[in-house]
Amino acid sequence: MEIKRQTAIKTRISDIVNSKFIKKEGLEPSYVLTDLGQRISRAKIVGIVTDKFFNDSNSFSSITIDDGTGAVRIKAFQDNIDMLQNLEIGNLLMIIGRVREYAEENYISPEAIKSIANPNYELLHKVEILDNILENRKFLEIVNREKEKISDLNELKNYLNNEFGIGEQIFESILESMNESERMKDNDYKPLLISTLKKMDEGNGVEIIKLLKEVRLPADVFNDILSNLLEEGVFYESMPGVLKLA
Repeated sequence: MEIKRQTAIKTRISDIVNSKFIKKEGLEPSYVLTDLGQRISRAKIVGIVTDKFFNDSNSFSSITIDDGTGAVRIKAFQDNIDMLQNLEIGNLLMIIGRVREYAEENYISPEAIKSIANPNYELLHKVEILDNILENRKFLEIVNREKEKISDLNELKNYLNNEFGIGEQIFESILESMNESERMKDNDYKPLLISTLKKMDEGNGVEIIKLLKEVRLPADVFNDILSNLLEEGVFYESMPGVLKLA
């Protein structure tokens, strides 16, 4: 059987680091599953180098890339360590690589790295990502709406393909994301948010976006739990976007 090379998907770093990693066996590629129902095996990101590390034996190196939505490590081992050798903090880079996971950290194994001199390239990248997000959100809303009307999944799949151009792969990814979201909502993550906020707060509160990155929950699950904790008076906003324990 011929294994097709996965398309490198233009994405925000937050969608890599905050999404659930789905490990597959054999030749089937592993991927992160976003809350909009997108599977990302190979990613294309654009961001700035904020950190760089080489070990003493020169067998491992990493750089940290930040695109304003989050930060992810690019890890290189032995044979491809030279890819990171001449990069410096402050460089604007385009990186294509496979999404991996180790010790509950999602990272990227690089396949191609290119320095970017034209800042318009970064702007175009962000615009194209926004277009993808809007399309994925539209598909998710359609599937969610039509799923309430058609219970048979094969019938629903054919209907969505014929009426809205939602292919089988997109349909299955969205269903997987919905099922994962529902499963996570059945768990009580309130203690996790409370203990994490308590640990992170050094006196001035914690930004909501930083708390989300730390707990690594899908955005919709996080927002539901956060809303409950705010309504119950367990959390309060000391200023817009900053949380403290009551």
